[in-house]
Amino acid sequence: MQSATFKSIKSLVPLLDRVLVQRFKAETKTATGIFLPQSATSQPLPEATVVAVGPGARDKEGQIIPMSVQAGDRVLLPGWGGNSIKVGDEEYFLFKDAEILAKIKE
Repeated sequence: MQSATFKSIKSLVPLLDRVLVQRFKAETKTATGIFLPQSATSQPLPEATVVAVGPGARDKEGQIIPMSVQAGDRVLLPGWGGNSIKVGDEEYFLFKDAEILAKIKE
């Protein structure tokens, strides 16, 4: 995978009903200090933080359908999917609004 050509994720604005998220990173060490092997932490976690959202898709009448999430929301994602974007050492994903499973309220 190649890194993006832009320097900051803040310069990326999703279009239509796309949502830019950053998945939570799996812990590589347990609470008792035991380091976990990479194979145990390779599956992506289903939770993410919304970084940016598009304006929304248009319906048949041309009206914008509002997005169901906002920047800063914690969301539940499908186990796999989304388009990966790498900026420096950080990895982000673009999902469609409809692909997000739930909003996490705490």
